Amino acid sequence: MKSKLSFLFIMLIILSACSQKPDVKYPETKKGDAVDDYFGTQVADPYRWLEDNNSEETTEWVNAQNNVTYGYLDQIPFREDFRKRLTELWDYEKYSAPRKIGKYYFFSKNDGLQEQSVVYYQEGLDGEPVVFLDPNTFSDDGSISLAGMAFSNDDKYCSYAISKGGSDWREIFVMDVDTREKLDDHIIWAKFTGMAWYKDGFYYSRYDAPKEGEELKAKNEFQKLYYHKLGTPQSEDVLVLEDKTNPQRGFSAGVTSDENYLIISGWEGSASENVLYYQNLSTGSPIKMLIEEFEAEYGFVENINEKFLIMTNYDAPNKKLVMIDPANPEKSNWTTVIPESENVINSAAYVSDKLLVSYLVDANTKVFAFDIEGNKLYDIELPGIGTAYGFGGEKEDTELFYTFTSFTYPPTIFKYDVVENKSELFRKSDVKFNPDDYETKQVFYKSKDGKEIPLFIVHKKGLELNGNNPTLLYAYGGFDISMTPSFRLTAIPIIESGGIYAMACLRGGGEYGKDWHEAGMLDKKQNVFDDFISAAEYLIAENYTNPEMLACQGGSNGGLLVGAVINQRPDLFKVALPAVGVMDMLRFHKFTIGWAWVPEYGSSDNEDQFEFLYAYSPLHNIKEGVRYPATMVTTADHDDRVFPAHSFKYAAALQEKAAKDNPLLIRIETKVGHGAGTSTSKTIDLYTDLWSFMFYNFGLEPELN
Repeated sequence: MKSKLSFLFIMLIILSACSQKPDVKYPETKKGDAVDDYFGTQVADPYRWLEDNNSEETTEWVNAQNNVTYGYLDQIPFREDFRKRLTELWDYEKYSAPRKIGKYYFFSKNDGLQEQSVVYYQEGLDGEPVVFLDPNTFSDDGSISLAGMAFSNDDKYCSYAISKGGSDWREIFVMDVDTREKLDDHIIWAKFTGMAWYKDGFYYSRYDAPKEGEELKAKNEFQKLYYHKLGTPQSEDVLVLEDKTNPQRGFSAGVTSDENYLIISGWEGSASENVLYYQNLSTGSPIKMLIEEFEAEYGFVENINEKFLIMTNYDAPNKKLVMIDPANPEKSNWTTVIPESENVINSAAYVSDKLLVSYLVDANTKVFAFDIEGNKLYDIELPGIGTAYGFGGEKEDTELFYTFTSFTYPPTIFKYDVVENKSELFRKSDVKFNPDDYETKQVFYKSKDGKEIPLFIVHKKGLELNGNNPTLLYAYGGFDISMTPSFRLTAIPIIESGGIYAMACLRGGGEYGKDWHEAGMLDKKQNVFDDFISAAEYLIAENYTNPEMLACQGGSNGGLLVGAVINQRPDLFKVALPAVGVMDMLRFHKFTIGWAWVPEYGSSDNEDQFEFLYAYSPLHNIKEGVRYPATMVTTADHDDRVFPAHSFKYAAALQEKAAKDNPLLIRIETKVGHGAGTSTSKTIDLYTDLWSFMFYNFGLEPELN
């Protein structure tokens, strides 16, 4: 009897700890008097001073907010249980697929908990791996990451880019492949660039150096394309292409494997539409235009017999492959190789005299092989329903390595014989959980206007649909980006605790081609929010969960999504987790690369577009006295993609206006950017805090393995 009473007493203490949330005393955020006039509408911006990321006042505000947030998180009794389980899950060897460069195979590997993955190379598939480049040596804390590699066409040199603190700015260095000796070459202020080798140098894109102190804030305009020759200082690099009349024109360069052609994609903002330039490097002729109008998307695939194979959605929303003769580039002279179908083409490559074309079928990957005339040869069999990538290579390659993954299927690498159309297991992951205990299903629900939207749902097998399961709903919904099944290691603690992970494929993404994307752009952005709201309503109506057990999460454009949706339907969710979100829709275009999103969102400088932006902008639609979900905004000090002041101002306004019966916190990470390159330890810290916050506000204790 005594032990039973003791057990009950302990349980009461635990339940009491979960139900009695600590009072949150928010830092006082001063209000300024900034007001903007938008076509006769006066819009106050009292927290504009938080846009000054270099001021002592902003630093003090950040520190005060973090003190409150971490003080709250420190009181969660099971927070360290989440950290322990996430650390255990993360601690397995993670490999990339090998890539053949000359006599070597290159791949990356993380032993488990290394802050950054290490690049190895070996002679042959059975050779002894040797460390080629270890990003963990770039910094003591893992805050400097590898952000890209490219190899010269003679396989002698490797250029590599690094990112400091997660910033989009890149520094480029060069190594000798055989000796691993680092050369003196050093490029700075490169951004949104690849490295396209030609002979003894490479093409890259950069911006002029920003003013001191404005590196993470100033607008990035007038990108230029340069050629760097090995052994020379950057000051001697040759300017290849610029547009002095259009500050938004950017350039992305590639060189064909035979070094006969330079191909340049000209872009303006985030819209997929682009133009194409080319130069015949073998003759040294001037750069010419191949595609002159921003009317569609054009992706170079390969040069074949002095013609260019191009993937495009011109007059084909789901994309097609066409052959263009640069000597006669008029559309009337194009030859269609693979016509548009009911499924969108995701990628295409010409390998071993075959076209390997990857399609999205209801957000799942299907791959087919065609001959160069467009005749279908065969299907490429995949392990199951999920996402496969890596079907690329050089013309002469006879093998390649692709990776297959799904929500509970860890990334698995297969060796594929292109000639024989045979796949064999090359390397699988050894994650400390049993995938057979879980199931994934895809359903279709109706949005507000009747449109059917795909929804993936992941949970334990045999889960009872009692309407009371803790559920996380995730989505993105923009920029033509497709949400496809991939391994969600971070979601395992949720689903093993009897929870549900759900991912919706909203309009605005690329799952069903150009029409699907455009249905969630500009004045149609409300479709995206309606799709997400309808997903939540579906999960509730079908007895997966209820509003007191439902959380929503999204990052970047998905952070905007979460902010807009909880303004419109705060009653649907108990917890909201907006990350690095675009929260000020009236001023986003004034910082870093924000202007590039105007084709997707519109601009407050345009009267008609101002109206719909103002109508949903997360910052400007927080309602006074409304009970918002328990909210933890996350951002980072080095995010120069979505300037962190978006999140600062949004959190300040939320704390000011919303009812205070749920916590309204902001977590601001240091030496981290928009997400790419974040170290292992900081990633584990982030998800420890997210899931602890979520379960704590559900009033649940996780049941971790």
